Amino acid sequence: GEYQQTRLCNESLMLEKLPVCGKSFEEMMKKVDSKKWCNLTEFIMYYDNFTQCTEREANSASCFWPNPLAEGFITGIHKQFFSNCTSDKVHWEDPPDEILITLILIPVMLTCAMITLVVWCSKRSDIL
Repeated sequence: GEYQQTRLCNESLMLEKLPVCGKSFEEMMKKVDSKKWCNLTEFIMYYDNFTQCTEREANSASCFWPNPLAEGFITGIHKQFFSNCTSDKVHWEDPPDEILITLILIPVMLTCAMITLVVWCSKRSDIL
């Protein structure tokens, strides 16, 4: 038989190392005005470094990345820095009835006119 060594995920080691990534990200985010924390272009490189760090630390503890524990840690960082970043949802409203009726009737009338024209032309094909 072939011997295959399996390395188990050392979750406690990973959880000890991940805060280093969080502290580093926190230090980098201090360079960004907190009013710009919702603008990804302001800190994308810092966030990339953070995700690479969490992946590196998870892998060094023989853990897959992402995993539930690492995701929980990352979610905590998101709550710390991005909890006020919500997407504004657009509230759609129907147009007034006059506009809605017009928008419905114009295509219906054009369709009826085109059908009438096609039928009339097909009956008069001897002239064309």
